[in-house]
Amino acid sequence: MHHIEINVSDLKRTTEFWGWLLEFFGYSPYQAWEHGRSWRKGITYLVFVQTEECFQEPKYHRRRVGLNHLAFHADSQAQVDELTTQLRMRGVPILYEDRHPYAGGPDHYAVFFEDPDRIKVEVVAPIQDRNRRGS
Repeated sequence: MHHIEINVSDLKRTTEFWGWLLEFFGYSPYQAWEHGRSWRKGITYLVFVQTEECFQEPKYHRRRVGLNHLAFHADSQAQVDELTTQLRMRGVPILYEDRHPYAGGPDHYAVFFEDPDRIKVEVVAPIQDRNRRGS
């Protein structure tokens, strides 16, 4: 992957949310201009661009044609747990809370949540950690 560019409804709110999250995973601020920001890790970067007012409707919904969600690798189950704690401290609701952290299935240790525009984000522990369920 070279980069992903996402149009957003509120660049300031998105920058606060994604800046913290991406830096948690080792991304660094990369580009900044009046209507956009990006973060980079290695050769891959994510770009967020302010949507013009005339394109604000209809609002994003992951069930429509287009992006359903973004999934990131976690280093470990402990990192998924740490992120979950930080998300809760920031008031970010955990999706599928009743099945967390196994909402993806009994061998899928992950946290699911949404960004300010309701883009679903998934963070998944490596396979080798999934066999240590309950540890």
